[in-house]
Amino acid sequence: MNAVVGSDDLLLVTLDTLRFDVAEELAAAGRIPNLARRLPGGVWEKRHAPGSFTYASHQAMFAGFLPTPAAPGPHPRLFAARFAGSESTADGTFVHDTADLPSALAGAGYRTVCIGGVGFFNRRPPLGSVLPALFQESHWEPGFGVASPTSFEEQVARAEHVVARLPPQQRLFLFVNVSALHQPNWFHLPGATADAGDSRETHAAALEYVDRHIGRLFAAVSSRRRCFAIVCSDHGTAYGDDGYTGHRLGHESVWTVPYAHFFLDAGASR
Repeated sequence: MNAVVGSDDLLLVTLDTLRFDVAEELAAAGRIPNLARRLPGGVWEKRHAPGSFTYASHQAMFAGFLPTPAAPGPHPRLFAARFAGSESTADGTFVHDTADLPSALAGAGYRTVCIGGVGFFNRRPPLGSVLPALFQESHWEPGFGVASPTSFEEQVARAEHVVARLPPQQRLFLFVNVSALHQPNWFHLPGATADAGDSRETHAAALEYVDRHIGRLFAAVSSRRRCFAIVCSDHGTAYGDDGYTGHRLGHESVWTVPYAHFFLDAGASR
């Protein structure tokens, strides 16, 4: 990452609440072609989330603790705050002296931008301002939130606007928290109803919806130069698995998440 930071633009996308098993099944079935063609080998990497709900997981990720490979480690990290005794800091790790990655990248000359989704990014109560405040610039509006059937396409439109107004030489770190997978997501499945509620099937339909628009995001962030992209879930969610529903709990459906990182060459197509 020491060769990437300062040269390429950076994109971090968290597909909020996306389950690993759903992501894996849809990629194998050809139902998310725009994401699958970017995944190394066309498959998601299985990882363990750093937290069981949005706030905890993002606080960890913004300190460099991205989801951990689901195999014995230690596993070298891409980014790390300087910390004595860290066993996951390696020669290739971008090590910074600030407590969080956004401020470190700002210090390295990046414009840091957050496009929020779920309530922890809405900047309304003080708690909803903690994570966005790590960035030089943050965006949220109701159309980006969990109740909007068009949330992701509206977030992508904002990202396109952000990129378009940057000076050509300005490096960018763009973070997008995608709310579409989060409950409620029933409206992404044709024929589903609010009374029937959310399900594993509506969760899958929400991922298909995201896939239909993510090519525009990839095209925007790579329109000026090569971009290093990280796409992952912050945690999963349960739909009746072993009697559990939701997240902020210690179940396999919550702790196991999909992860990928890859380069988007300059001028990448949609």
